Amino acid sequence: MRLPRVKAEHRPHRYGDGVIRIGGEIYGLAAEISDPNGWAWAALDLMDGTRETHDIIAILCDSLPGISRGQAQVVVETLVASGYVESGDDAVPPGLHEDEVERYSRNRAFFRRADLTPGEHGWEAQLRLKSARVLVLGLGGTGGHAVWALAAAGVGALHCVDPDVVELSNLSRQVLYDEEDVGRPKVEAALDRLRRTNSAIEVTGERRRICSRDDLAALVGGFDVLALCADEPRGTDGVRIWADQVCAAAGIPWVGGGYNGPLVTVGVFGPGGTCYECLSAAEQARLRPGTPVDLGGPGALATTAGISGQLTAHAVIALLTGVPRLTPGYVTGVNLIAPEHHVYVRHPPRPGCPTCGPGERS
Repeated sequence: MRLPRVKAEHRPHRYGDGVIRIGGEIYGLAAEISDPNGWAWAALDLMDGTRETHDIIAILCDSLPGISRGQAQVVVETLVASGYVESGDDAVPPGLHEDEVERYSRNRAFFRRADLTPGEHGWEAQLRLKSARVLVLGLGGTGGHAVWALAAAGVGALHCVDPDVVELSNLSRQVLYDEEDVGRPKVEAALDRLRRTNSAIEVTGERRRICSRDDLAALVGGFDVLALCADEPRGTDGVRIWADQVCAAAGIPWVGGGYNGPLVTVGVFGPGGTCYECLSAAEQARLRPGTPVDLGGPGALATTAGISGQLTAHAVIALLTGVPRLTPGYVTGVNLIAPEHHVYVRHPPRPGCPTCGPGERS
């Protein structure tokens, strides 16, 4: 790493007993360093983006009594590898343009705070987004918010699929459309809006209804993630089952977001985790026999659609960047009329599941 400097968001604090606390505690990223000799504190003080690592090691050796060059090197290398330090070289990295550096500067600040993986320039996550390809199925409440967020974040290629036209009732929650779009195919209106949002990415689409597993299988090839924002057809042979099976066969993850009244959830599924069918079966088994399952209805607000879409987009971004590293096979969410009710569900695979059972995970 060139010219190491402590990330501004992770400024260290030294307690009277010599312990150093570094990282943002509120985000669950803090760590404590036992530093009885003051070596780590001195090294952190020197990591201001103006010195190479070998210069920092030399200064430590000259200024601190009792430290050897080998010890100084271990201290510096350990701090650099911790993830709380970044490169002070602010040159535009290969693969990005000057305007992209400005456009995505807030993205970089987010990833800089959240990612403790040592990197060369801090733009690694953004470059992963730029090279990514995402298929978005459904451009309604969830899908519109999700695909807008993915475009704004700089996902390099987005392909949008939806069969419907814009209706007046959509405008209460579907962010991509306005009154002039009523009667237009959603895909057509969405592409116009997304291309105005970010002209530097590739945005394509098609007006198409997915009616079978084979229809979906014909679409997913070449994509890194499927964002499933459609909820029809429902049931035991519906679109979520198709997504589970098709994406498992293709070896790619998928994210499914939605809302049922005030309950907003997102599920993340894919290689290495429990599949949607196993998770759904385990949840169904927890219910008293005969309990009806409410699969949703027309009740929705702009807030529920927005939270659903943004949670979906965030999960897609995490899968693409590895920030944070997700283990698929869970559903999470919030209940907007019961703030204390946080949804988080995981279950082990069913024995012999052909999708995610033992021996089936990739």
